[in-house]
Amino acid sequence: MKKPGADTGAIARSAGTVSVAVMCSRVLGLVREQAFAALFGAGFAYDSFVVAFRIPNLLRDLFGEGALSAAFVTVFSDYDTTRDKSETWRLVGNVLVFFAILLSILTLIGILCAKPLVLLLAPHFDKVANKVELTRQLTVIMFPFLILISLSSVVMGILNTKGRFFIPALASSFFNVGSLLGGVGLAMLMPRFGQPAIVGMAIGTLIGGFLQLAGQLPTLWKSGFVFLPRLDLTDPGLRRILRLMVPAVIGLSATQINIFVNTNFASSLAQGSVSWLNYAFRLVQFPIGVFGVAVSVATLPVIARYAAVKDFVGLRETYVSSLAIAFCLTIPATVGLYMLAGPIIGVIFEHGNFTAFDTVRTAEALSYYALGLFAYSAVKVMVPVFYALDDTRYPVIGSFLAVGGNILIILLSIDSLQHRAIALATSSAMVCNFLFLSVILYKKLHGYSLSYLAAGLAKVLAAALLMGGWIVFAQGWLGDLGQGGGLLTRVAVLLALVASAGSVYGVTLYALRFKELTLIVDRLAAKMAR
Repeated sequence: MKKPGADTGAIARSAGTVSVAVMCSRVLGLVREQAFAALFGAGFAYDSFVVAFRIPNLLRDLFGEGALSAAFVTVFSDYDTTRDKSETWRLVGNVLVFFAILLSILTLIGILCAKPLVLLLAPHFDKVANKVELTRQLTVIMFPFLILISLSSVVMGILNTKGRFFIPALASSFFNVGSLLGGVGLAMLMPRFGQPAIVGMAIGTLIGGFLQLAGQLPTLWKSGFVFLPRLDLTDPGLRRILRLMVPAVIGLSATQINIFVNTNFASSLAQGSVSWLNYAFRLVQFPIGVFGVAVSVATLPVIARYAAVKDFVGLRETYVSSLAIAFCLTIPATVGLYMLAGPIIGVIFEHGNFTAFDTVRTAEALSYYALGLFAYSAVKVMVPVFYALDDTRYPVIGSFLAVGGNILIILLSIDSLQHRAIALATSSAMVCNFLFLSVILYKKLHGYSLSYLAAGLAKVLAAALLMGGWIVFAQGWLGDLGQGGGLLTRVAVLLALVASAGSVYGVTLYALRFKELTLIVDRLAAKMAR
């Protein structure tokens, strides 16, 4: 493989579109987290909200943006490529009706079993008065979020397959706007009705979920969508989706076991540990979404089309280029988050009820989470390839290997590292999963250009190392970013440091002739020269 895959430019453009939209969403998400930090800090109320929201979120990852999304895109891409429109839209109507019914049943069960679920996920909450009851109340309110977000993921899959990436990626911005404005407004009103302010944020989450679904519908209709409601359990398309989902749900359940284990351990530590870990993970989700998810979303329809027509040469080239792009974007983000965790957390969250002590503890978690960022994003690119190849066994096995590694590392390190052990275990487990899937995928694809990938990775590491050196130099020159000066000064200095470090990295990588980057830059330069 002497050059990037033929679809690299298209994937990069699509990923860039998704990245812009996801960045808007992540920025709004950080504003939402800032509101939580200022209003509730890290402790009783926010701990309860995190656990309550995590319960429908576990199922969301299984049935929404996880197994259902990937399985649906694989089958829908096949239908869209090889079947007529009426067959394709009948499949979509059947899928929407079936999952609306299934998810409604699961939601009802979840609401009825809210308290046992809370005690299962965070048994140590019963040591704090009223914490279990508040968490149960929030769980009941937010459980219908599962239906909204799962149907939204189906709509997103349709639009991505149709080549429409911006609005689906922007949809989570609708969620953040709705949950932020609705949540904060209702949080101010709830105490007047004798309810905790955090209840308003829970209701705001439902408002955001509705807007995330509704915000995509105009674009869906413009794409030619025709809703043909039907429920046919014998439909081969639906059965194929379910067949793809079953092993994927089992595999993703391993991820949920990790979340369950981590929440269980965190709830046994000092009060605030659940909050510190959640704030840190929310922040590390920023580059995962902007880079890893963006590349994955842009790659999946292309990979699925190659698999549908059995073009494995194109599939291999596309996969290698996509993985190289993911490394190019996430490795420098890892370096930046690790080295600047304290200043970043201080600038973003240290307001209102979020103290300097909370900043230190959250920054510790962020540094450990950052270590697994590249692996997390790479797995996002790798797993859809297994879906396209109609083989989901190995992601399942990799996920359960990650569970074992996660639990082992926590048990070995929690006494000394406390909440940091959970972040370290999460990163280590994801690296193990990445290494396992890399070996298996290499065999399944009958090899791909390791020399091409290694050459690109070496250039990325060299540029990231130089960027890290620049950060050390600039911090020494600018002084301690976490101390002194007002908030605006600290924000300006941090932004200047991040921008300059990013520039050093980008210029170095281009000078080293990283092929995916030079392809994009040269094409842009040619267009501007016209």
